[in-house]
Amino acid sequence: MREGDRVLGIYDYGQFYRVGFFGHRYIDGYREVEARLEKLLREILRVKPFVECYVGRNGDFDQMVASTVRRVRREGFELQCALVLVLPYVTAEYKNNEESFKNYYDDVEICEAAEFSHPKAAFAVRNREIAERCDLIVCCVERESGGAFKAVEYAKSLGKTVINLSDGE
Repeated sequence: MREGDRVLGIYDYGQFYRVGFFGHRYIDGYREVEARLEKLLREILRVKPFVECYVGRNGDFDQMVASTVRRVRREGFELQCALVLVLPYVTAEYKNNEESFKNYYDDVEICEAAEFSHPKAAFAVRNREIAERCDLIVCCVERESGGAFKAVEYAKSLGKTVINLSDGE
């Protein structure tokens, strides 16, 4: 988080505010990161009229984000927050459980650009699209390697505000 963003840089009362989430597959200090995420979500939802949360489904952080968004929404934010799963392509898990996915997430998107990419590149393509679309990137990046790190670096190159929950701020 940059120094001038202490108030998160989120006090622009636009119509839709989009938040993308990136994190490593495995997280150290899970409970601390989850507490920071919960606090941040409440702060954003207090000042934004409608928030779309874009998340994947590939590890600890993604699952933490999805469950935390759902929990915080039940505190009176149901009508101003959407949880959107963005898949790089249609997976067997999704095909076999489509109804469950649609019951859990408000929307499920298949990233068109990634769907036709090589499977190894599809996640990076999906992450780039999320970064381009979102106003804020919230991450849990503890090391300078991997897809989450690359997605965050790309978001920074676009001038996006990035908040890293592993920083302890």
